[in-house]
Amino acid sequence: FDEPFFFNLFTSDMGRFELNFHMNEKINEKLSSSVFLHADKNSTTHDDNFDGFLDYPKYKGFNILNRWQYTDLQNGLVGFFSFKILKDEKETGEDATSLLVKRMPWLSEINTQRFDTNFKIGYVNPNIPYQSLGFQFAYSNHDQNSFFGLRNYNIEHKSLYSNLIYNSIIGNTMHKFKSGFNYSYDDFDELVDSTKNRFERIDKSFGAFFEYSYDDLEKLSMIIGLRYDLHNNLGSFLTPRFHFRYQPMEKSVIRFSVGSGRKSSNIYSENQEIFSTGRKIFNKNNLGKFYGLDPEIAWNYGFSFRQGFSFNNKDGDITLDYYITDFKNQVIVDWEKQGELHFYNLDGKSYSKSFQLEIDYQLTNNMKLKSAYKNFNVKKQYNSGLKQNPLTPKNRFFINLDYSTKKDSNQPFWRFDFTYNSIGNQRLPAHTDQKIYNEYSPSYFLINAQVTRIFSNKFEIYLGGENLNNYTQKSPILDNSNPFGTNFDSTLIFAPIQGYMYYLGLRLKL
Repeated sequence: FDEPFFFNLFTSDMGRFELNFHMNEKINEKLSSSVFLHADKNSTTHDDNFDGFLDYPKYKGFNILNRWQYTDLQNGLVGFFSFKILKDEKETGEDATSLLVKRMPWLSEINTQRFDTNFKIGYVNPNIPYQSLGFQFAYSNHDQNSFFGLRNYNIEHKSLYSNLIYNSIIGNTMHKFKSGFNYSYDDFDELVDSTKNRFERIDKSFGAFFEYSYDDLEKLSMIIGLRYDLHNNLGSFLTPRFHFRYQPMEKSVIRFSVGSGRKSSNIYSENQEIFSTGRKIFNKNNLGKFYGLDPEIAWNYGFSFRQGFSFNNKDGDITLDYYITDFKNQVIVDWEKQGELHFYNLDGKSYSKSFQLEIDYQLTNNMKLKSAYKNFNVKKQYNSGLKQNPLTPKNRFFINLDYSTKKDSNQPFWRFDFTYNSIGNQRLPAHTDQKIYNEYSPSYFLINAQVTRIFSNKFEIYLGGENLNNYTQKSPILDNSNPFGTNFDSTLIFAPIQGYMYYLGLRLKL
């Protein structure tokens, strides 16, 4: 935000409260500072489907960021320093006051504290502006303590990252390159009570990279990159990437990209929803260095085509995207056996194919249309066969209308926003109550709307609603009357649990 002061206040009929505050201060000609504050709270109890469980968590937290920028253009120096502090507390589970049978309630808490800081400094040669040298350093400490019923999960993750980049040209500015080095260090300490195990791991990686880019400033540009990494747990490996952009006509753009990467899967921190079930957890422990599993490898490739057009003297854009990711050694999270959950490496095919069609069009001087259709085909080989990824809609459709009464920017005006989301059916993994839902969930749609009264470029008030058609998932928690049994499952959520919600807010810029 360029404004010296920004203030946003939000409240909803469900008890949600949020505050956002931004302040920018120019200390002198070279030094400036910004402060960003976010705070939220919800302490109300809602159980609209009367299953004894909260429809959404109670929470409170804050996030504060302080950023400093130093700019000395005469000497070619630019520097950034920032630090961020986050504290977040969430409570969910059963409403103990509504229990009909005297027993221990199923409760859950997730308490998170996080600290981030980073430092960047760059030098641009004042006499040769295409030559630059940059250094980046970042550190974070993430500390989470949580429990889910009788299961505990605690993690502390300390991370350090540094990067040195040099930019220059080869012959002329049509041919540019960047090269450099980076070093990362990650320290993981996890306590997973559900498996009676403690996992400690240190990842250290040193990498070097080189990237060449070509741009004729008219029709063609491309980037070719290659990096080499030496990792204490992943070993040594090369990762290439290639990006191509061609503009055959003024309003036509074609893009193509291909690249690879590999990843160490943190199976518990990335899948914490598994603790909110009664399923027994199994890990096929082999000789891999990541919970006995091998690292994941993926190749991503695809293309994009964008065509601008003019119809009825109004401009619009049509964009087509199609991307494929092929996985090798992917870590499979297998929910396909009732009452059990298994982790193991892929043995067979796994891919993600994404197709998206997007249309933007200026219907009138005051109304703009945005629409998109997405087909998401994600399949992987489980022990029980090749199947669609669970709880992943294969088809989605989105349409948004933005209308404004604006005629004179110096006068107050109204702005109306309407959004329609259609979510297709989703495959459900093996569960205990096939009478409620079979193999696939039903498709549904959601309607959101907002109206804003803009009094000036400094002050506005908005009123809106979400899920105005009041669609909710019936019986979202399976075997909710026996939350400590193996058939209990609160993770098969494919639609909203709460119905319509209204909110009110204001924005102030000074």
